[in-house]
Amino acid sequence: MTPTAVQAVIAGLERAGVTIASYLPDSLLKPLYPALDAHPGIRTIPCTNEGEGAAVCGGVFLSGKRAVLCMENSGLRAAAEPLARMGLGSGIPVVMVMSYRGELGENNWWAVPHGITMEPMLAALRIPYRVVREEAGIEQAVVDAYEWSYSAYQHSAVVLGGGTVR
Repeated sequence: MTPTAVQAVIAGLERAGVTIASYLPDSLLKPLYPALDAHPGIRTIPCTNEGEGAAVCGGVFLSGKRAVLCMENSGLRAAAEPLARMGLGSGIPVVMVMSYRGELGENNWWAVPHGITMEPMLAALRIPYRVVREEAGIEQAVVDAYEWSYSAYQHSAVVLGGGTVR
């Protein structure tokens, strides 16, 4: 992830009023986590798995604040149950910023299944998403995700791919 992409994510979170970030570190978003930790207006809560991070973000929503869940797209599989209960069952939105492992150009065999399963998982959970492959689109995609999720009371995702994470 480039420094410009990190700045764009942070700027989008600031504009959206996010004050808490839960994350499970991954290699493609690796530069984002220290920037979140260092941000004076964002409290970070590292999690042990993506389902726990989703639950943290749901609880933050119930407190009247805004949170983001940052993770690799493979985390959808781990977070499916809490996301389904909160989004489909209770109208508790979780906004996710994910790296796009397994997209065309992936050079790690183990990451290919992440790309194959991401879109079907998002569809099954009825989570709208935007894949952003250009740094110039990151900030607005993050703002749009919050606008939509907090109006619809549903999850949304910003998936960072292409040159934004390489």
